[in-house]
Amino acid sequence: MPSLRDTIADDLRTQIIAGHLQAGARLPSEPRLAAQYKVSTPTLRNALALLQAEGLIDKIHGKGNYVRHPLRRLTYAEGHLTPDVDLHVTIRTTNLRARGDLIPLLKVPSRTPLTEFLCLTHQGERPHSMARIYVPRDLEPAELPWPRAGQAETRELVAARLPTPEEASTLRLSMTLAVLAITRVSADITGRVIEAARLTLPGDRTEALFTTHHTIEERGTEG
Repeated sequence: MPSLRDTIADDLRTQIIAGHLQAGARLPSEPRLAAQYKVSTPTLRNALALLQAEGLIDKIHGKGNYVRHPLRRLTYAEGHLTPDVDLHVTIRTTNLRARGDLIPLLKVPSRTPLTEFLCLTHQGERPHSMARIYVPRDLEPAELPWPRAGQAETRELVAARLPTPEEASTLRLSMTLAVLAITRVSADITGRVIEAARLTLPGDRTEALFTTHHTIEERGTEG
């Protein structure tokens, strides 16, 4: 038997999908919804949290809950995000020095001068995904470095996890929504790391495509 939380979430989900609650619309206040469904406010909030985790509503502090506009999905394949004309990127550049886990990631001594490129992808006014790209400052190019020419080797580590508080705040995510975290490290022919990128792609708008190329050897027919 479905719980009260699931029953409420199912009803609101159906209204959103059917268009009875349209994108951008503000839901009734939580006390009003709790009275409507004859449940406690915590039970109502649990139901709303399910819809938020599914990407159907947004909870804006001090304003209420809103039906979310549909977000474009990104495809990450072979080191690249599929471009989308509806998305735009803002870039913030910061000079810093290597410390913590950046030292083994970039294989540099502590306090090595680095440049960080914080790239935020937006759909309209809403943040969509983010990437932090690190480049040793003596290799700093004139433009955004990723991807760079002359890369001899690129390695990627892909993991699904919950967002950090900073990621959840920046991307306006529920702390219960999984993200696809990709760490990409590129080195030149000498083995020197020339850049490292950390991408955070929310799970409700991202799919990863993995392609394997097989080599088939032709064998002659013995007579």
